[in-house]
Amino acid sequence: MGKADFLSPKAISNRIKAKGLQKLRWYCQMCQKQCRDENGFKCHCMSESHQRQLLLASENPNQFMDYFSDEFKTDFLELIRRRFGTKRVHNNIVYNEYISHREHVHMNATQWETLTDFTKWLGREGFCKVDETPKGWYIQYIDRDPETIRRQEELERKKKQDLDDVERTAKFIEDQVRRGRESKEPEEEPVFTELKRESEEEKVAFSLGSSSSVGPSKASITPGPSALKATTSAKRKDQVHSTNPKEKKKKSALDEIMELEEQKKKSMKTDNWIRSDIVVKVVTKKLGEKYHKKKAIIREVRDKYTAVVKMIDSGDKLKLDQSHLETVIPAPGKKVMIVNGQYRDNEAILEGIDEKKFSATLTIDSGPMKGKMVEGVPYEDFSKMA
Repeated sequence: MGKADFLSPKAISNRIKAKGLQKLRWYCQMCQKQCRDENGFKCHCMSESHQRQLLLASENPNQFMDYFSDEFKTDFLELIRRRFGTKRVHNNIVYNEYISHREHVHMNATQWETLTDFTKWLGREGFCKVDETPKGWYIQYIDRDPETIRRQEELERKKKQDLDDVERTAKFIEDQVRRGRESKEPEEEPVFTELKRESEEEKVAFSLGSSSSVGPSKASITPGPSALKATTSAKRKDQVHSTNPKEKKKKSALDEIMELEEQKKKSMKTDNWIRSDIVVKVVTKKLGEKYHKKKAIIREVRDKYTAVVKMIDSGDKLKLDQSHLETVIPAPGKKVMIVNGQYRDNEAILEGIDEKKFSATLTIDSGPMKGKMVEGVPYEDFSKMA
């Protein structure tokens, strides 16, 4: 009997029945075929294609199980990363969403018998953080993508820089207040004298000096015109004293900030130091013990702060942020590249190392400064050349 037409009622009915999830006991993982009923599954098991798949699987059963286990693990972790990110979620919620896809790999074809076993395995291998509660097992995805790690490092660096700027400004203000208090001269206490009148016909006149005038204020008994003259002369003396050019002009907070900015411009150091064709050391532990404290060569620099490195031991290529790398100090007499500071991008020869000051003495070997000896170059400002 021929197959029903595409638009025939029987073909439409078959397509409606095939929609959605079917019973697991009528699913063949080897052939990846879902049968609708027991009779269909029995016919499939007797078919030639199924028998051929069983013969292939019997030759190397571990290979097929490892393949299905790897597919299940990869799809499951991809769903957590894309759907839930780094949020803490119940493992059964993730599994129910995973099996809603019709073409998913069934767990009975993997090395794990239950979802709990698979959850514990994810925790042991370090793919997720797992914890058991009275409500069941919860999982939290650990994102080890170098791009994500680089973004987090940049955000932390930016926050730290903002805090440093605020603290620096507060320190300037405190210094200004302290210097103002130290430079302030103590005021002389006024000396009060007894008021005396030599004659009853004379008028009493007071000479009131400003607070900044030198010497105590005294009451003088003089005729009216002479009192006015004394007051005028006292004011002139006060003006001369206040306009004395020997007085030191105090610096404002704005002047101090401008001076600091000028010193900052004079400094030649920059945030990024990575260069191509230099030897570096991987210092991050997030990639495992395989790469920790291992040396690599930078092959390419991207976006100033990201380097594509090639491991010297294994030959693996990794994409790392510069915060996960550090410079390598060779033996004296070897060639190095200056990666930061005043002599940046110049080749040099390592003459000696000062372990107490964590610095070295270099001889410039390229550019217009060739032959010049530079002392006190920090370890992080130069690295071994590849």
